[in-house]
Order: sequence, then structure tokens, then C-alpha cells
Amino acid sequence: MHGATGVSVGHAELATLKTLALEHGLDGDAKISCSALADRLDASTQTASRRLQRLEDADLLDREIVGDGQWVTVTDAGERALQREYADYRRIFEREATVELRGAVTGGMGEGRHYISLSGYMRQFEEKLGYEPFLGTLNVDLDEESVRERGRLSSFEPVTIEGWEDEDRTYGPAYCYPASVVARPDEDESERYEGAHVITPERTHHGDDQLELIAPDKLRDELALDDGSILTAHVTEQ
Repeated sequence: MHGATGVSVGHAELATLKTLALEHGLDGDAKISCSALADRLDASTQTASRRLQRLEDADLLDREIVGDGQWVTVTDAGERALQREYADYRRIFEREATVELRGAVTGGMGEGRHYISLSGYMRQFEEKLGYEPFLGTLNVDLDEESVRERGRLSSFEPVTIEGWEDEDRTYGPAYCYPASVVARPDEDESERYEGAHVITPERTHHGDDQLELIAPDKLRDELALDDGSILTAHVTEQ
């Protein structure tokens, strides 16, 4: 695989990254020496040092060398790499891999309504998803754990809505993932909607903490949602 800087790392480096994460490298700085790491990896000190350097070059690891070792931290890109490994193993050992994303409904910027209505996208929605979406997306502010969990979607095979162009401009692709939506998951009157999709446009103003959902119906009305309502999206592979 390639890190955020385009530097290639292999299975040996990923195994090293996993070892560092197990040493609490995801929680902040973890202190370790090359010799101690070499013992954990059953490798030479030179090999351990080389792997650390490659992980740092690939922006999967931050480190600060001190007199008696080094402080290391797995970066966000490194965590996403481990999440992809985790998702792959789940696909091997579990019949169905599901990513559960939780957050609060929020108002959007109106972009979803405009882009979904464009014929170049709408035609593909009907062909590939089997429905004409309601004109607008449901926007969700994900909680911190779900922002991290979202990285596992990269191991799923999406329904690809191809980019296209007209006389005025070029429109980028978008990727859709089947999802069921549970409104008010912590309450007795929770309701579930099947047949929605998480949509992730390649070009978007939203960050990783913002989730967009489309469906044949207006989800706000179907699930009686207001701004601030809590929901959970259960995302599966197609």
C-alpha cells in the first residue's frame, strides 16, 4: 500500500505499525527503543529501525528520537491503514461486515438537492441503485468514535456513480454504500428505514465528521427527524 506521501509500505511495515499501536501508539506518544521493538518483531535492530523510517516517510507514524529511545505516535493516516487491515480480516472471518456510524442530524448547505437533481447523476442512481432519490441529502454530524470507524468503509466495494461533464463543467464521481438507518437508537420507539445509501462525493466541502445519506423518500419525514435527532447508519457491502 501507499502512505499519505505516496511512499510504498509492505506487510512487514504494517505489522510493525500494529505492534506500535498495541503499545498504545494510538493514544498518543508511546516510548520504545529500536532494540525493544526488534525483540517484539523477532528481527534485527537495523531492520526495526528501517521499518520505522519507512513508516515515518509514508506519514503513517510520527516520532521524536531522544537519548534512550524514541517517542512514536501512529498518525491519522496510519490509523486508517490499520482500519483497512482490520476490515479485511473481518471480511475473512465474518459472513457480513457492517460499519455502524452514529451521529446527530444537522442542516445541510443545499448542495445535495442541486447535485442529485442533475440528469447525469439521476440517471445513474436509477440504473445502479434502483431508485430515484429524494432531492436532498440527510446530513449527520458523526460522533468521535464514528469518525474513526468511517475509515473502514475504504475496504468496502462501493456502487460507483461515474463522473460526467456538460458544456459548462466537469462533475466528479460519487460512491454509494447500502445502509439501514435507525432513528433514536437508544429509545423504545426507535424506527428503522431500509434501503438508504451513504453517499460520498469525491468533491465535497464536508469533512470526515459529516455523513450524507440518500434514499427514495425524505428521511426526515419517514423517521420524524429534527436537527439534533440521534440516528445510527448500519452500512454494509453491496
